[in-house]
Amino acid sequence: MRDEIVRALAEDGKEFAFAIQELTLPMALAGDDLIGQARTGMGKTLAFGVPMLQRITTDSERELSGTPRGLVVVPTRELCLQVYEDIASAAKYLRAGDRKLSVTSIYGGRPYEAQIAALQKGVDVVIGTPGRLLDLAQQGHLQLGGLSMLVLDEADEMLDLGFLPDIERILKQIPDQRQAMLFSATMPDPIITLARTFMNQPTHIRAEGVQGAATHDSTEQFVYRAHALDKVEMVSRILQAEGRGATMIFTRTKRTAQKVADELAERGFKVGAVHGDLGQIAREKALKAFRGGDVDVLVATDVAARGIDIDNITHVINYQIPEDEQAYVHRIGRTGRAGKTGIAITLVDWDELDRWEMINTALKLDRADPSETYSNSPHFHEELSIPAGTGGTVGGPRTSPRAAKAQDGTRISSKDKDANRERPTRNRSRRRTRGGEGAAGHVEPTADGTAAPSGDKAAAADGGDDSPARKRRHRRRPRNAAEAPATAG
Repeated sequence: MRDEIVRALAEDGKEFAFAIQELTLPMALAGDDLIGQARTGMGKTLAFGVPMLQRITTDSERELSGTPRGLVVVPTRELCLQVYEDIASAAKYLRAGDRKLSVTSIYGGRPYEAQIAALQKGVDVVIGTPGRLLDLAQQGHLQLGGLSMLVLDEADEMLDLGFLPDIERILKQIPDQRQAMLFSATMPDPIITLARTFMNQPTHIRAEGVQGAATHDSTEQFVYRAHALDKVEMVSRILQAEGRGATMIFTRTKRTAQKVADELAERGFKVGAVHGDLGQIAREKALKAFRGGDVDVLVATDVAARGIDIDNITHVINYQIPEDEQAYVHRIGRTGRAGKTGIAITLVDWDELDRWEMINTALKLDRADPSETYSNSPHFHEELSIPAGTGGTVGGPRTSPRAAKAQDGTRISSKDKDANRERPTRNRSRRRTRGGEGAAGHVEPTADGTAAPSGDKAAAADGGDDSPARKRRHRRRPRNAAEAPATAG
């Protein structure tokens, strides 16, 4: 390996190879096509990034000229930025002739101008998302004819997001003579079919057994049956558990992600959000704050389940369970990374039990019937090391109305949401009138222009509905606007 690469990796604390890197590096450096499979968080980025940097800078037949020689295609903007940062860090001491080796990221949500300017200036390695890569290639700004290495990262996610047609269109524009690598945590059949169409006798390398790739031995998993109205209270207490560090909370919908983030912020937690309703700048700002430690809680949809490579994430909370077992694997893969341990907590609502049973069966988790749990359940506090007396806000106790109602162990109904709120009783009865008969509840102007009391107020003033003192009011439907009587202001 080139000394410049080794030096850059050592400065970043990377001195020993993970399993997937140890198995793939020799073949990748030799120029072979390969498929690398390992669970998320086990170093796949450098497994293809290091050989790419090594090969394009040591090829004596083709010098670097500013036309892209390496291309990495990723499914999401967040993963694009993460891969870019890892490869750019490893390449920081490499040079192409009299200039520094150039690495750039191409993804949607950002203006075209800066990305086009970078390509025109000269780029050696491009990391990008399919849509924006295809746009710039069709416009003639991105030249793919000079590629000598192509990598598809997280290919199963690209399948889930519907990017395979774009990938196939990109593949038609690259040279036939080039090295290709595909990396993914799971290998569904369509991905295997795709690999066969653009790879030359690839070697399939699995860094772990099938079961090991699906479950994280370094991550302790807890599953609770929780009521939707008590989930925020439960999360608030989890965030005050002993040893809790950076935490990711996953939701299925954008609206829920923002709602949970707002409620946790009101409770005093340092929280950020990443979801599709936020602009790209806001998403990048939230991720930067999370990586830098300015916020230690990040609420996200599955768009951020991949591409956030932070070693010190201690807890992952599934506020809403994912759509399938693969998404579950990628979510909990945000913790227990790089040889460290982590905790994954899943809150299953009653209407999510069927989906959870499917995930549990597919991954053989042996948690088909989660225990009914509330924010004040003793076993919840004990299992997650939540100190006794912990409330729902930072710096003070708070008791959830749902938790208080659940102390007797009964299931809470959504009808109990406002059970403790006093509501005035109102008479909603209404009589339709015809031919001048009275109607309760109609406000009629008096001679001096003021509105006469009506409805319950009139009943209280006049002694009730049966009081003879109460006057009947008459209402006549006008035939046109000109006949309409004046109404009280």
